[in-house]
Parts: sequence; structure tokens; C-alpha cells
Amino acid sequence: MNKEYEIRLEKLNKLKALGVNPYTYDYRPITPFAELVSNYVEAQPASTAGRIISIRGHGKAAFLDLKDRTGKLQIYIKKGQISDLHYQVYELLDIGDVVGVKGKLFKTRTGEITLQVEDLAFLTKALLPLPEKWHGLQDVNLRYRQRYLDLLSNPEVQKTFMMRSRIVKLLRQYLDERGFIEVETPMMHPIPGGAAARPFITHHNTLDMDLYLRIAPELYLKRLLVGGLEKVYEVNRNFRNEGISVRHNPEFTMMELYQAYADYNDMMDITEGIIISIARNILPELKITWGAEQIDLTPPWQRVTYMELFEKHCQTTWQNQAEVIAKAKANKIPTTETSPNDPKGGGRERSFEHIAGDLFEALAEPNLPVNPVFVTDYPISICPLTKVKRNNPELAERFELFINRMEIANAFSELNNPLDQKERFESQLKNKAEGMVTIDEDYVNALMHGMPPAGGLGIGIDRLVMLLTNNPSIRDVILFPTLRLME
Repeated sequence: MNKEYEIRLEKLNKLKALGVNPYTYDYRPITPFAELVSNYVEAQPASTAGRIISIRGHGKAAFLDLKDRTGKLQIYIKKGQISDLHYQVYELLDIGDVVGVKGKLFKTRTGEITLQVEDLAFLTKALLPLPEKWHGLQDVNLRYRQRYLDLLSNPEVQKTFMMRSRIVKLLRQYLDERGFIEVETPMMHPIPGGAAARPFITHHNTLDMDLYLRIAPELYLKRLLVGGLEKVYEVNRNFRNEGISVRHNPEFTMMELYQAYADYNDMMDITEGIIISIARNILPELKITWGAEQIDLTPPWQRVTYMELFEKHCQTTWQNQAEVIAKAKANKIPTTETSPNDPKGGGRERSFEHIAGDLFEALAEPNLPVNPVFVTDYPISICPLTKVKRNNPELAERFELFINRMEIANAFSELNNPLDQKERFESQLKNKAEGMVTIDEDYVNALMHGMPPAGGLGIGIDRLVMLLTNNPSIRDVILFPTLRLME
């Protein structure tokens, strides 16, 4: 690489000696390559720009391939048909350089649409080569660390992130058309809340106070319901100081919405509507190929209760705590957790709810169907922000949507009783629920002023994109995933 760098640096200095700025300011007009090809007219004048990905010299002439975000275009340079200065510039070109070209379109003997260059503008000198001579960047770790090379080298990666942008745009369009308004809520919270998760902590120097990066926007969005904004949503970044896996990144994107005068049944309809609407816009049919699985999104989607699945796959009932704990131990699910102050000690007992939830995750979730399924009516003890089920006070009006056995969405009939909410917060605080440092009294105060009955929904954008673009890892759909620092 050092030798290549020195050669390119020498060329850069030669460009400067010719009076050419190797890092120019702008270039116009530019017509995308795909547009030039689709609207081709013989001898039509054209002006465009792109990155050089191949150079094939033939004496005093050469064919070069350029790439822009819409595709590839061949250009033809011949001595005598451009100025002497421009030909000298051509001789200093390398793969990776960015150039602007003007000329006329024609077709080669093989029928390839080509631009015959009459004017060559040098726009950017690349001092380092593209990876593996443009055959694609294969090193997975390097792909994530140097996403710019991944995007340059792998056209499918570009397509994934362009599709991600389209998916989010379609989601917003669906909600906007149904009267929801997009809002923004704080990303730094004085009190973490809205989910059971370990937060990242930062410090504000001027106020001399600790703040927590948002683990969920829920409590702020529901304050807006109190304020009369009856249908709100936010496409938001959340931060959870937890593990990393193919389905988890510490920084991730969610869409959360809240609708007054609705419940979790309405949220099921909205969830189904959002995903089907997006799929119909980007897929040829309501079927997804994901790895070896064929997933059918055709509605209506299956609905099954949490307890049905728990009893079927865990072979016991939620109420039989002793047997649940015994089965957890048999499946190597920890029943104690070490203290941060004494990592070698035995630690304290984990809550039954956490143990039983892990057992469900270990035994029931892997046996869910690949097609969409709403898992409904979770135990109330693990749903501190949810209304109890109308005909069963031991359950909560909550669902999670699974597609291909992966959680995609979570929704509630939202708890709006301030006295009940405060009792649940106090119970969480007493039991040292993860992420719970104190009670958000202002949120309780907001509920005291009256929040209308409402349904709330969160959809994991990263996982939805994974599903719709056939990518097995969350790192494949996040431009810059969280990685360990290189030593």
C-alpha cells in the first residue's frame, strides 16, 4: 500500500504542476448514468461524472468504466479528440479517481452505450486503491469498519441501504396519510424509562447532572397524548447498554407511535397494515425469501396467546414457579445474577419474571412459525406500562409480532391510570428492575391530568429491513454498527 500511495502522490503532484486542481469544488451538469442509458439517442450530447472502476488502454485510446449510484457507464478517450492538457490528465488517472466528462453518446460494435469524451475534468484524486481490484470486499470485519469501501465494492450493499431509506419513507407515508404527525423527543433523559434496559450514562457539565441516553421514547410520546396530540409517531434512535449479536446493536432505530382512543387490537391492524403496505411497494408478491425460509405475508396473520405457547413448549404453566425454575436450570438459564460490586460472589436471585421470560425465549420462540404471528396477552407482571386484560387481571393487553421467529414489533393497550402506574413504578424500584433508578414523577403527574385511552406500538426498523432485504445480521443493515476498537 505504501508503494501504491507514493505512486499516486507523485501523480497528484504532476496534476498540480499542470495547473489542475486535484480536488475541485463542483461539476455541473450531471446526468445519472441510468438516465443516459434509458434515454439514449445516438450522438446526443451528455455531461456526467463518476468514479473510475476500470481502465483499458489501447495505444492512444482507452475505454474506462465509471460508476455512479445508478450504475456503470463506459467512456471512450482518444488522443486528438480531447485537448493535449486533457490527454495528459488522462495519463495520470488511476482506478478510484473521480472525473467529470462531457461528450457524445454512441454504441460500440458490441452494442454497449458509451460516451466519447470531448472534455475531461479531474475532480478527486484517490490516494489509496479500491479493495481487491474491484472484485468486492470480502473481509466481513473490514466491511463493517470501512463501510465506505464496502459500499464502493459491493453493489448489493448499496442496494440494501437505498432500500432501507425507501422502507422508512414508505412507513412515514403510511402514517402521514392516516393522520399521524411525526414528532421529536429528547435523546438525553434525566430519568431512564419506557423499557427495562440498562442505559448509557453521560454527564452535562454546565448543569452538573448525569443524563441517560434514550432507551425508549415512550414516556415522552405519551406526554404528548396528554397534551392533545392524539396520533403521534417518531422514528427514533435508542441506546441500550447490552449485548451485541446478529439481532442486537447497542444503538438501533425504532418507530414508535401512539394513538388516542385505540387499544392493542387497533395496533395489530396498524402493524399488519404498515408492513403489508411496504411489502407491496417493494416486493413482487407478499412472499419473502430469507435464507432458506419462504415467508408468506398474506393477511390475516395468525394470533396466539403467550400462555398457550408457554404451556405447549415449556411443558408447564407460568403459575407453577418451582417447575419453571427447575426447567430453567435444566436449560442452563441463570437463576442468579452476580453483583457488580462482587463479581465473584453468588449474587442475588433473579426475578421469577426474568427467569420465566428467558425460558419462553429459549423454548417457545424457536418453535414459532416462520410466517407472521402475533403473540398476545403477556403476563401482567412483565408489563409495567400496560393495561390489564379486560377479562383476566393476570394478563396484559400486549402483543409482540414475530416474523421468521424474530421479534419485529411490540404493542400495548397503554396504562393511563396514574395511581396504578405509580404503584407499578414503586414495585419496579423496590425490585431493582433493570434501568430503574427512580420514579419519573413528572410522567405520573402528566397522567394525573388525564391521558385518553390509547394504543402504542414500536416496530424495530433494523430488523424489518433485515427481513425485507434478506440480510441475516443487523450489522448488514446499519451503516456503521458498533464494533470493538481495533488494537
